[in-house]
Amino acid sequence: MVSKNGQPHKRVNNIQTASAGIDKDPGHHLTGPFLPQTPLGGSTPTRAGSPANPNGDRSAHPAPWWLQWAVNPYTALKVLAVPLVLYVNWEVVTPYVAPGLPNPFAPIFLLSGYIEDSKPEDPRYTKTYFDLAFLAYYIVFFSFVREFLATKVAKPIGRYFGLKKEAKLDRFAEQFYALVYFTITGIWGYCVMSQQPSYWYNTKAFWKDYPHWDLEPMLKRYYLMQFSYWCQQFIVLVLGLEKPRKDYYELVAHHFVTLWLVGWSYLLNYTIIGSAVYMSMDIPDAFLAASKLLNYIQWNTAKIYAFVTFIVVWSYFRHYLNLKILYSVWFESRAVPESSKVWDWSTGAYLPFWMPYAIWVSIAALQVLNLFWYYLMWKILLRAIVTKEADDDRSDDEDDGEDEEDEKKK
Repeated sequence: MVSKNGQPHKRVNNIQTASAGIDKDPGHHLTGPFLPQTPLGGSTPTRAGSPANPNGDRSAHPAPWWLQWAVNPYTALKVLAVPLVLYVNWEVVTPYVAPGLPNPFAPIFLLSGYIEDSKPEDPRYTKTYFDLAFLAYYIVFFSFVREFLATKVAKPIGRYFGLKKEAKLDRFAEQFYALVYFTITGIWGYCVMSQQPSYWYNTKAFWKDYPHWDLEPMLKRYYLMQFSYWCQQFIVLVLGLEKPRKDYYELVAHHFVTLWLVGWSYLLNYTIIGSAVYMSMDIPDAFLAASKLLNYIQWNTAKIYAFVTFIVVWSYFRHYLNLKILYSVWFESRAVPESSKVWDWSTGAYLPFWMPYAIWVSIAALQVLNLFWYYLMWKILLRAIVTKEADDDRSDDEDDGEDEEDEKKK
């Protein structure tokens, strides 16, 4: 589109300016892994020295002693073992000392808030302050899983397929962990939704019988585990415990919005719509991670098919379904009974007149970021279709972006 004076509209220019070079940026979390890779088994080009990084020091910060659990799987395992040992000790000793006394260590890793008068065949849970202990425990748990998978599973697999550079092995491990996590949570999210009246995105059910303050055990566990995962990701990102990418601020914004959505949707009893948003995000992320892994090991034909499949899945889940959710928030939320359109702690209803707008803006913010990434994905796909084969002239440390700096110095 052009303006009357024959110049491109500013909006088009702004988008192109913002995305200029990103599709060829080796440091970008989305586009970097799809750049051409050094031939497996090939040697890294020699260089006289690395140029100074114009973006400042981008190396990972060493974790202080009190954060070792976030980067060392053995430290994390020790932290995880403490409540388990205390729990078992209580179960063994207490029956002889104080029979019937509840185990105070159970809420650390087991669900709390059981509603005593709920039906045995349909147990329900409410929110409690012990949920914070549950979150903290599983933040450490996901740190352990992430680092254990990286060192004991993902990196050995990467080396088997010919990856040599430590930076690339780190990125391969990140995507392997993402594939495992999002595959599990995508399936788990489907199981959770299949038990809800909102199954398959029956959006009117988001608002039926609101507030949804009593939770099925699977839904509560699913929500808190997701919350723990994103908290752990945010901690690692913000504290710089791993080497950041160039799109650091994009990822911080994404994680912040995600945690914002997760937190208030849990506290304000919007867990039905929240779990629907979760699943719409997790399933396409599993396909994205698979595509990235295939590119790292240079299964180029499989990579293209996987990437095309990923774009189709992403389009459906992250755009069609999310737009459907946005429509529901704007229009269908009006069907909530007037008695629930209040801010009332005693009933758990938090839907005053302004709340649908707040929900809509929060989800829309995530959608804007997704649309920007969607634009980049199409640039990647079109580049692959046009160029067919990209030149394999990058070094093993393409993730560092150092090759591009070398070229600029020549």
